[in-house]
Amino acid sequence: MLCPHCQKEISVYRNPTPTVDIIIEIGAKIVLIERKNPPYGHALPGGFVDYGESFEAAAQREAREETGLEVTELYQFHTYSRPDRDARQHTVSTVYVGQAKGEPQAGDDAQKAGLFDEDTLPPLAFDHAEILTDYFMAKRLGRRRPER
Repeated sequence: MLCPHCQKEISVYRNPTPTVDIIIEIGAKIVLIERKNPPYGHALPGGFVDYGESFEAAAQREAREETGLEVTELYQFHTYSRPDRDARQHTVSTVYVGQAKGEPQAGDDAQKAGLFDEDTLPPLAFDHAEILTDYFMAKRLGRRRPER
């Protein structure tokens, strides 16, 4: 690739794409969406971080867009970065946990939204089964982060 200003050859870097996922707690349950677009299946609400947006703001925006819920008491849980976690491209997801009230309503990339507990989880897309295993283990241990 050539620099558009000086015409010298420049290196092109491929970097992972930053994303967020959010575990939304409503009482003793969590919100999952059923994805409208590939890869299909159930997932945590989440998506790509926009340029100029903080990760926290992206998590709240994605929660609002996909579930109609306003999330409070947001905290960072863990970052998941395995290169094969998303078959579409190498993404790095910072996962947040937050509280909400009300009933989730599907919107944006979600065709359905519902409440689940650890015993009623459907099969999950991406690495969200791993994320939720870590989350439920941390909850049982009274922690805000997984043991790593």
